[in-house]
Amino acid sequence: MEAETTPQEQLPGICPENPDPGSTHDPNTKPKIVVIMGSTGAGKSKLAIDLASHFPIEIINADSMQVYQGLDVLTNKVPVLERKGVPHHLLGTISPNVEFTAKEFRDSAIQLIDEISSRNCLPVIVGGTNYYIQALVSQFLLDDHADDLETNCLFDLPENNEELDSEFGLRTESCDDYTYSRLKDIDPVAANRIHPNDQRKIKQYLNLYSRFGVLPSKLFQGNTMQKWGRADNLRYDCCFICVDASLSALDRYVDQRVDLMVCGGLLEEVRDIYNMNADYTRGLRQAIGVREFEDFLKCQNSEFQESSTSQIMDCVGEERTKLVLEEAIEKMKLNTRRLVRRQKRRLGRLQMLFGWSIHFVDVTNCLQSASETSWGVNVVEPSVNIIRIFLDKASIPKRACDNKELRGAHEWEQHKQGRTHRKRASRLNKKKSGIHSRFDEEQ
Repeated sequence: MEAETTPQEQLPGICPENPDPGSTHDPNTKPKIVVIMGSTGAGKSKLAIDLASHFPIEIINADSMQVYQGLDVLTNKVPVLERKGVPHHLLGTISPNVEFTAKEFRDSAIQLIDEISSRNCLPVIVGGTNYYIQALVSQFLLDDHADDLETNCLFDLPENNEELDSEFGLRTESCDDYTYSRLKDIDPVAANRIHPNDQRKIKQYLNLYSRFGVLPSKLFQGNTMQKWGRADNLRYDCCFICVDASLSALDRYVDQRVDLMVCGGLLEEVRDIYNMNADYTRGLRQAIGVREFEDFLKCQNSEFQESSTSQIMDCVGEERTKLVLEEAIEKMKLNTRRLVRRQKRRLGRLQMLFGWSIHFVDVTNCLQSASETSWGVNVVEPSVNIIRIFLDKASIPKRACDNKELRGAHEWEQHKQGRTHRKRASRLNKKKSGIHSRFDEEQ
């Protein structure tokens, strides 16, 4: 049966690659893409697939571990049957032994976006690897030495090395030599950019160098840092949607998901790629859940080499093996919870430092209840409305507040809930109250 409407009618905002010569299409219009972001476990992939019931879409994976072949359970790839026929790109297509950098992701995704748009479908970028996404939507990439760093810009470094570890009661080796003189010895160009008493910046710069061996001054050549990834200088017309939830809900969900992964064959996957001399800093072996099981795989007796997780846990007399396995599982949960916090922090910085307009959709109740009805009403429907407004925003009446242009009721409601608007409204109300008071006194 044919669809009631064609993709062209459904997506009036899509920018074709080769418009008809006689059309009124503006060749300078940026192609439209939807970017679904959020922490691991929040439901990004599920939302993207559900959107296919409302728009003709194709999905481009932006998860730096799901791009690789293998470890389907550990990296939580969506099984083929659950993709509901929606085309997925860059999902399990890269050799697990190579390093797929942000630059390579960008180059591959740009070509895919052109192809998807030429089919008059909507490209939907889905993933929690924010430096992949930032590399894609930015007009140019940072210095080659920095393009595939996970932080990818100085502002992504924690202001405090112990910020995450202290949250979980872990000890971190401290470095007392966070001094301006040390920075000046290592990188005088970067040192000259800041005040000698700016301890926060000094610590960030030295962190960058100690962790990655990259001179901070490399990130400040020309106007790179001033323009890279800013909302007013993006390659595409982007609709950013963040699937968000409370930390407590995400923590519980992540722990449950790790347990399900273990039961679903995670141990067998890791055992298959285990190599005592492997490089855990490249390719698929960087994934959380690989290195964590190294001690367990080393200490396994030969009789347990082919045993499943349940068989090992049920075996009597091998308490040491079971204990090491339990520690590995807990370590994987811990590191995944830490990843959630890093992802949340980076999303906030994309808003504050780069000016990205991100629509947050709260899935907290859905994670707690696992109700399909709740998911449809509270997650899918708001997301569909956001995208419809985005695709047809030229016809939506505009509203301005303090020189900020807003389109449609959704953006207005989001803006009203923001701290900036509330403060401004409070100031105006106080000013009005003062005027009325003076008027009453004069009367």
